[in-house]
Amino acid sequence: MNNRTLQEEAARCLLCADAPCTRACRSGDPARALRAIRFGNGKSAAKWLASCTQTDLQLAEKACIHYDAPIRIREVAAALAQLPQTGRSETQPDLSIDFCGIHCEHPFFLASSAICTNYDMVARALEAGWAGVFYKTICLQDINEVSPRFDAVKRPDGSFDGFRNMEQLSENPPEMDFDILRRLKQAYPGKVIVASIMGQTEEDWIKLAKRAEAAGVDAIELNFSCPQMRMAGMGSDVGQSAELVAFHTAFVKEAVHIPVIPKMTPNVATMTPVAMAAHFAGADGISAINTIKSLTLGGEVAGKHTISGYSGKAIKPIALRFIAEMSLNPVMKNLQLSGIGGIETWQDALDFIQLGCRNVQVCTAVMEYGYRIIDDLVEGLQTYLTEQGIARLEDIVGQMAQTIVRPADLDRSTMVLPTINRSTCIGCGRCFISCQDGGHQAITFGEDRKPHILGQKCVGCHLCRLVCPTGAIGTAQRIAKPSKNQ
Repeated sequence: MNNRTLQEEAARCLLCADAPCTRACRSGDPARALRAIRFGNGKSAAKWLASCTQTDLQLAEKACIHYDAPIRIREVAAALAQLPQTGRSETQPDLSIDFCGIHCEHPFFLASSAICTNYDMVARALEAGWAGVFYKTICLQDINEVSPRFDAVKRPDGSFDGFRNMEQLSENPPEMDFDILRRLKQAYPGKVIVASIMGQTEEDWIKLAKRAEAAGVDAIELNFSCPQMRMAGMGSDVGQSAELVAFHTAFVKEAVHIPVIPKMTPNVATMTPVAMAAHFAGADGISAINTIKSLTLGGEVAGKHTISGYSGKAIKPIALRFIAEMSLNPVMKNLQLSGIGGIETWQDALDFIQLGCRNVQVCTAVMEYGYRIIDDLVEGLQTYLTEQGIARLEDIVGQMAQTIVRPADLDRSTMVLPTINRSTCIGCGRCFISCQDGGHQAITFGEDRKPHILGQKCVGCHLCRLVCPTGAIGTAQRIAKPSKNQ
């Protein structure tokens, strides 16, 4: 079983609750090892199986309740044993970081949503290891949700590619939510508790903000971005208006003494004017992004469909675009960023942090996989910093921001040609098909079922590398483009 097959096998795992495979294994935790592989920690997964006997692994495999064929746990264990293992240094990197003057044990937070709607849920998440919570948005209006209210665009393995929801705000009475926030902060003083609020009038915003501060929360997030509010003048109706964002941010800033963090909507052509309005109104930070207005035809309510918010892995590139634009804006250089959108693994979180975010908020991945993903988020980031020889998370915040340039500033005088690794190429011809029909007809494919790159025709677009199912196509050195007259 090679590394690619190992990943594919782990992707088949159903990530069961109270996993039968682990219950049957007396000397290890196969479910935890598979989960580590699934969420980007394959190098450290072997430790969960290191003490397992072949008999225990066989029992675990037999207990697997997969709907198709049991996960090949014995082969997974053998493959993991052959991988280079992650070493642990005596001094672990410091994942703690300050955000808007608030000290956070690490950068991973629950995003304001269905994953944090009551005391017990949040308490379980904090006990599991999350650094804090942006609690589900509190308002003064009556919230009456629809049923069903979720839909998903799925990958072939059944996992979410994208997730659509019609959920609005907290259905709890405001006094109940503020009491929950007060009790959470009292029970978990070392965790960060942020109240998310949404008003409809100036008086609403001020009243909610003052009640949140009185509850003892660390900061207030202003929800200017929910895309499916049924009341006018709320949610993304506000977030699309720089004037309204400035007014409401200023009202709240004047009313309280704790950090104020507006949450931006991506349902705009550009976020910069709205974010700058929040900045000039005194915002301490920005949360971005909320869900994207979308339509899927799989989730109907009494035979009807509506436009509502889209989240999950599919929106991550869009979220990174908005983060980059704000991070590179010199006017907002002191405005701290909280990144949201498609974060499922520690690698996803790293992308946001390297573009300038000081924490990240997770929602859809928790809805799909549960609070337990915090284990691999923290371990993966810790391992990455250890391997890179970086002592503090603080040292990598924004390190990639300066690599982002305008299209006009990209190097157009050189190119990188693809190369084919004959030992891993299986001769499927996918690269040939894509180059013929979507590229520059720079690959031949003959009776020997071996692709060959025509250097004189190849323009270095790398479509072939992206479609290759085995990773057999790599890159050569960057060279000067040939003259168009040649």
